[in-house]
Amino acid sequence: MGRTPPHPDVSQFDLQQVLEALVDPVRRSIVTQLDASGEDLACGTFDIAVSKSTATHHFKVLREAGLIRQYYVGTSRMNALRRAEMDEAFPGLLDALTRPRVSLPA
Repeated sequence: MGRTPPHPDVSQFDLQQVLEALVDPVRRSIVTQLDASGEDLACGTFDIAVSKSTATHHFKVLREAGLIRQYYVGTSRMNALRRAEMDEAFPGLLDALTRPRVSLPA
């Protein structure tokens, strides 16, 4: 295993756990930033206004729910959105979360 933290297999994804992970606005922001970037990002590159220890907790919740995969490149912990796996398990969920919101006329 080394330095790579454990990740759930697609067969272990639990909708309740995924939804609980996504209920927090900081975690939703992490997911949407990963989706928008189209590439893996280091933990320190996210635009989130929380302490490092709080950010670490948010990344752990997302990883344990299966939304992200984490791995090391040198000393940087990288984050990858598990979009294909999430789309397989819960089709349309990430699309609903990441698509631009349309404002309806009042």
